[in-house]
This record gives sequence, structure tokens and C-alpha cells, in this order.
Amino acid sequence: MIYLLVNEAPKWFVVGIWLTVNIVLFVKTYLYYRDAEEYYYLHELVGSSLCWARGSAQCLNFNVMLILFPVCRKLISAIRGCCMCCPRTIRSQLDKNITYHKYIAYMICLMTFIHVSAHIFNFERLAEAKKLKGFDVRNQLSLLPSSPNGTWINPIRSTDPEPIKEVLKTVAGITGLILTFSLIIIISSSTEIIRRSYFELFWFTHHIFVVFFICFGVHGIQMIIRQQTNLEQHPPKTCIKDLKTCPSPEFEGTQPTSWKWLIVPVIFYLVERLLRLISGLQRVVITRVVNHQSRVFELQMQKKGFYASPGQYILIQCPSVSRLEWHPFTLTSAPSDDYFSVHIRRVGDWTNAIAKLCHVDEGEFQDAWKMPRIYVDGPFGTATDDVFAYDSAVLVGCGIGITPFASVLKSVWHKVCNNKNSGLLQTVDLFWVCPNTNAFEWFKDLLVNLERESRNKNFANFLRYNIYLTRGWDANQARNIIMHDDYSDYDAVTGLHQKTFYGRPQWDQVFKDLAVSHKGQKVGVFFCGPKSLSTKLHKLCNRHTNIEENTKFYYNKENF
Repeated sequence: MIYLLVNEAPKWFVVGIWLTVNIVLFVKTYLYYRDAEEYYYLHELVGSSLCWARGSAQCLNFNVMLILFPVCRKLISAIRGCCMCCPRTIRSQLDKNITYHKYIAYMICLMTFIHVSAHIFNFERLAEAKKLKGFDVRNQLSLLPSSPNGTWINPIRSTDPEPIKEVLKTVAGITGLILTFSLIIIISSSTEIIRRSYFELFWFTHHIFVVFFICFGVHGIQMIIRQQTNLEQHPPKTCIKDLKTCPSPEFEGTQPTSWKWLIVPVIFYLVERLLRLISGLQRVVITRVVNHQSRVFELQMQKKGFYASPGQYILIQCPSVSRLEWHPFTLTSAPSDDYFSVHIRRVGDWTNAIAKLCHVDEGEFQDAWKMPRIYVDGPFGTATDDVFAYDSAVLVGCGIGITPFASVLKSVWHKVCNNKNSGLLQTVDLFWVCPNTNAFEWFKDLLVNLERESRNKNFANFLRYNIYLTRGWDANQARNIIMHDDYSDYDAVTGLHQKTFYGRPQWDQVFKDLAVSHKGQKVGVFFCGPKSLSTKLHKLCNRHTNIEENTKFYYNKENF
């Protein structure tokens, strides 16, 4: 199990710290409200549900404070840039920002359930205390007058109260109801099927977090959680035996603290949004539009002051299509290019609308004034920023998922040819799993050029390609391809010296071979593609890591 330390230990170390903080906050708050003298009478009124409510509230404060940080893209990119000298295991945690965002959201859901359930019990017991007769302590405490000197402790003033109606009479009850419904909407619309099939619905409902944060900040403003203030004149543990012989206990509301937890993350988020707004509104010029096969087109653009590292991504908005939608696209240009580019596959309404506005199907590039106005936000860092931090890099892309590696390959090759490879990188292995031959068209030219230059410069073993065609041929095509391969040094489909493989890769064997060829090396595996294959590659990286031989596979997945 020691091999799990390479890919799993850093993540679970971070998660472990986060869980520990949550547990400590909950237990510490629970015990405080159970044992503190100033809350003795309130504890007598409602029992241990007070402790559960306050413990969960403290955990909610902590997690709501954290929830915004993982989605601050510029902040994460800035941290990544400042931490280039840090170990790769630390930097790799930045690539799990969305995973951590989800974990925090799950914890908010759990603590909300506990908090709401506890307060349901609280109001049930407060209402019950008002109905008690005789000299019951709970009833006596509930009869304390509601006066300016703050002697009351039970917020329910009705003589025959209904708990639900009493809850809705309070600010905490109304905001709590809004908070709960907002959370249900946000979480339910964040499921994978809705994100993929109805992205606009996901995007709009997710921004209900603004309502959530406002209600969260004012939730405790009414201060219905009361603490005793005259403990010296009225020691509760002594006076509870006979309330009439002691001075009346006096209470005041507990000051709300939730808003204090929100100040820092909200400031960071607002600054982030302001910077992204300024950056996004800068003029972008479309300099070239290239139509490729397999329903892919390329946009080449220029923007003043724009610079990106290999494999980074941008967000694109087109007001003519939608003034609210921003879509992520990986940059396929290298830092050395005098433009930046993205390859877009037409798979939905938004991408088809962009293609139409850019006159993709007309075959000729239109004048700049005929191009739609677009805004570009970014670039933002990804896992591929660390490609030079490993002895060897293994790049795995599926279909259009090859796009992040176009920029990486260009940049790697530029640095190698110009002796600027200041990192450890010795070899690059590219694995491209393609569904059909049309998908090769736009990317194969880059591979052909890189292969030709590597052979001319005697770097033939630096870049190695492994291309797999999974479908898109019939028996006659297969027969012709085999005959061509027998008499040619070049592949019939790609034009590369490296022959194309037909069918899906046998990944376990692939990793066995990589473990042998990269023995004693630190290998960075970078993947962009479907979740199912990502899970498989992640497991293979763990399985084929050999600590004794110092062969380590570090798994990195592209996240947007």
C-alpha cells in the first residue's frame, strides 16, 4: 500500500486536516454550550439539541468561509505561479480545487441537516415549555417577562404556540428557510447529468449562492440564542432549585458571528470578479478562422498583454450569443506564437452559433469587422504547468481531449531545440485515442512537423507517439492500410513514421512497458478525456509505482 503515498497521500492529508478542523470546531463548540454557565438555563429549556445546533453552526461558518476559495481561478493561478519552487505534490493539490469545492459543499449539506434538525427540536421544546403548568423550571423560565432589561430567555411569547408558526416569526426562521431551499436548488442542479445536458440551468442556479451568502450573514441578527449576564448575583446551578428566592436571571442575545467568517472570502471573490471583468472586457481580435474536419474549427486571436503558459485554458464569451455564458477552452498555441488559439468542436447550440457568426462554413476568412465581438478571460493554470518538473512526461488524450497537449508539445519542442529546457524532462510519450480518421486531420500536421524536426536534430527518441484508432474503418480500408504499411516507412493514416494502432490500448501492458523504460524515474502522467478512463489511469499509476526501484507515476488530470 506504500505506493498510494505518491498520488493519494497529499490529497488525503489535506482532507484529513480539513476534517480534523471540522471535528475540533464541532466538539469544542458542543462542549462549550453544554458546560458554560451562561447557557445553563437555555440548556435546561431545550436540552442537548442546543449543543448540536451550535456545533453544526460553527462548522457551517468554517465551510461557508472556504467554499469560495476553490472557485477563484485567478487566485489559484497566482498561487500556482508563486509556488513553482514548492514540491510538485503541493502544487498538484491546486488541480483538485473542484474536488475540494465539492467536499466542502457536501459538508455544508450535512451540517445544514444537523443544524435544521436540532433547531426543530429546540422550538418543539420551547413551545412545550410554554404549555407546562405549575412550578416546573422550564415553565418558570418561559414566563420571565419580555422587557428592555433583557430578562427573557424563551423567544416564544404565545400562550398556546405552534412551533412552525413560531419559527416563521423569527428572522432566523425565515432566512433559514431561504438558506435551505437555496442549498437544495444549488446542489440538485449540480449533478453531472444537469451540468452536461443543461449547463445554463446549472450556471444560473449556482449563482443563487449570492442569496445564500446574504441570508447566511444576517441569519443570527435577531440574537434569539440568549446567554445569562448576572452569574454572580444569580448562580444558575444553585438558584435553579428555587428561582423565587434568588434575583431574577438576566439574559442578552449572543452576538452573531457568521458575517465575520464571510468578510475575507467575499473580499477575495469580489476582487477576483473585478479583475476578471477588467481582463475580460479588453479588446480581442480574431485574426484567423480555420475549419477542420470532424466538426472542429480553430480561432486564432490576439489580445494586448496576453501571455499563457503551455496547456493553460481561457474562458470565452460572445455577447451576440449570450451575455452571461462563459465557456472554457484549452489553448492550443505555444507561448512562442504571436497569437493564441483554441480548437472548438461543434457539439451544442453555443458552439454552433459561434461557428455561424465566424463564417466557418464559408471557406474564406471574413474581414475583422465582420467577426463577432468576443471577450476572453484568463489564462488560467492547469496541471500541465508542471510538465517540466518530471523526468518523463506521458500525455494521454481522447479525441478532442488532445487539445491541451498541442500547446505543450509546441512549447516542449521549442525549449528543447533552443536549449532552454531548464527542467528535468528527458522524454515525452504521447498517447492519442481517436474515434475516427477525420479526427486526425487538424492535429497530425503538428505531429508530422515535430517528428521531421526531431529526426533532423537527432532527437528522434525525445518525442514518441502512440496513436490508436478505435473505429472508422471497414474491411477494405483495413486491407489497404495493411498493404500500404508493408511497403512504406510512413503510416497510411497519419503520415508519421510511427505506425497507427487499431483498437483500444491495453493500458495495463502500456504501463508495464512504461515502468520498464522509465525505471528509476519520476513520470508525470497527464490526461484529458472521459471520467471512466481517468479513473482507470489513476489506478494504473498507483499500481505500477514502485517505491523500491524509485519509479513513480504521478497522475494529473485536466480540470476546467
